[in-house]
Amino acid sequence: MPLNGPRYNEFITVPKVRVIDGEGENLGVMFTREAIEQAAEVGLDLVEVSPTADPPVCKFLDIGKYKYEAQKKANAARKNQKTQEIKEIKMRPNIDDHDYDVKMRAVNKFIEEGDKVKITLRFRGRELAHGQLGMKLLQRVQADVVEVAKVEQHPRMEGRQMLMVLAPK
Repeated sequence: MPLNGPRYNEFITVPKVRVIDGEGENLGVMFTREAIEQAAEVGLDLVEVSPTADPPVCKFLDIGKYKYEAQKKANAARKNQKTQEIKEIKMRPNIDDHDYDVKMRAVNKFIEEGDKVKITLRFRGRELAHGQLGMKLLQRVQADVVEVAKVEQHPRMEGRQMLMVLAPK
């Protein structure tokens, strides 16, 4: 049977271990057999808490309770972690000042929340001939968010769109 989690009782293969009892007292180095017997006397298991130490450190614990606590800790950590998403903001090269301000508020909000922001500039018709206008707009965006974000992907053309990706600092 494969063992998931720390080794305990008869699964501990080393001959000698450093033992810590249920109250946290160091009982010193002793033979593994002897330590397992002492743990059984107090109704607990001998659990390897630091297998890389020399000799390995073992503790008197209830293995079921120990695994349960570890599982609870892992679940709490998984629940609290934030996945980074990519939010997209679409603009046009000749965007008006007020519309630009509204879009920038959204960009700042996304970056504060820890998300990346992909800014897409869509060119239509003859606007494509004026790529420098789009580049100027994206440089303005870059200048406005320089304190809170860094450019992860510099502006580049992809067909009729110009893209830039910002990431939180």
